[in-house]
Amino acid sequence: MTGGLARLPSPGRRRQCLHRKLSRAAIAAARIYNRLSGVASNSFEGDEMKPESHRAPRLFILLLLGGFFIQSSVVLAAEPLPLKRAVELALGHSTTIAASHIDQQRAFASYQEMRYQYVPQVSVGSGLGKTWGYPLSLEGSAPSIVNTTAQSALFNPALRDFVRAARAEWQESTVQTKDQRDLVIQHTVLSYAELGKWEALLAHLSQEYDHALKMEQIVNERVQEGVDNALSRNQARLVTARVYLHISQAQGAIDVLRNRLSHLTGLPAAAIETAPESVPALPEVKQEDNLAGKAMQDSPSVHVADIRAAALAFRARGEHRTMWPSADFAAQYALLATFNNYQQFFQPHSFQSNNASIGVVFRFPFLSPSQHARAQAADAAALYARKGVEAAKNQVSEQTLKLQRSVEQLAAAQQVADLEYQIAKSNLGAVEVRAEAGSATLHDEEDVRNQANERYDALQDANFELERARISLLRATGELNAWVGVGK
Repeated sequence: MTGGLARLPSPGRRRQCLHRKLSRAAIAAARIYNRLSGVASNSFEGDEMKPESHRAPRLFILLLLGGFFIQSSVVLAAEPLPLKRAVELALGHSTTIAASHIDQQRAFASYQEMRYQYVPQVSVGSGLGKTWGYPLSLEGSAPSIVNTTAQSALFNPALRDFVRAARAEWQESTVQTKDQRDLVIQHTVLSYAELGKWEALLAHLSQEYDHALKMEQIVNERVQEGVDNALSRNQARLVTARVYLHISQAQGAIDVLRNRLSHLTGLPAAAIETAPESVPALPEVKQEDNLAGKAMQDSPSVHVADIRAAALAFRARGEHRTMWPSADFAAQYALLATFNNYQQFFQPHSFQSNNASIGVVFRFPFLSPSQHARAQAADAAALYARKGVEAAKNQVSEQTLKLQRSVEQLAAAQQVADLEYQIAKSNLGAVEVRAEAGSATLHDEEDVRNQANERYDALQDANFELERARISLLRATGELNAWVGVGK
């Protein structure tokens, strides 16, 4: 990959993608042809064939060619999407991550709001008014042409703890953003892997569908010749219908997964094509490793719970320190006017227009039952959060250990499924040899083939379940970013 763009696939890969897309059109066309052939076979009367029977092959060719050109144009327009590129697009397009960044900005602004209380807050205004008798205050200040005030905190133990709590909450939002980022990566990787599984299964099912159609045609001929009965024909049709049902299920799953990846990456669903060779090899999971301890150290959920408990502890201590002495800086300047009768109430020649005051305001709270109750409630919230940290550690440890053990179990299940498929495939090969030698019937071969297909489907499911568990374990231990190849 160069310059952030996906590398172009090889010609062989292009042909594989083309065949995969064309299989859908071929299956539909073959199914229509099969139905039309059935109509044509029913149009026999004696030894003569009605003219409708000649239209079926011609219609089949037109449908197949039309599907070929339509599907080939779609395939040529779409390029395989590597896993790393899909994850990068999902990270840049995710609304969840964008919302987390916004919440992070909100928390940082709240932290700055608390810090700036140590910076003097300056305001300029005016209190113009008419005075009768002694000049009374207007909203706490004497009538003046210009009035300027400045105020800030100098010594405030409670405010210092509230600032620390706000900073911890900002750090909490940062860790939550990382957790949401890991979640988006996991969803993208799992959707991509599942899509690759269904695409491979669809290619296999298309081959089986072609074989089922051929077998159905052979059985029809044997029924017409009197070799087989009508029950054999219905059984052959049932096999074809079952394969087509699996194809419909696979195609539905592919459409849903492409739509999900489209929402994650912002790409059109029709342009998403997986590249299985772009998926890195999963690291080996050793059962003797202490992955639970590593997960507790790297788990964002544990970090979030720990930071939240620290923030609530700072806030609770700040509520208690609200009853401590504090000191604020204060200053004021006022430009007074003579029409407010100031000179009538001062000694002669003592009035002046420019007036200013600067000093420190001390506060000594000593009785506040409501604040005491508020501090007790904050203590309870902090204790609850501290217990939540222990619960989060236990949950992460248990889930990680369960994933670690499930990987071993799923690996064993995958090995069993693989051996069953290999045995079923060997049995199919042996029956095919016997059928050619005449010692096995056509129905024996079909029964063994159906069993091999079932074993293949079970193997694909076992492979994906094992892959899902290992990917989830990578996220739990904090290694998912490095495995995909994207930065933290």
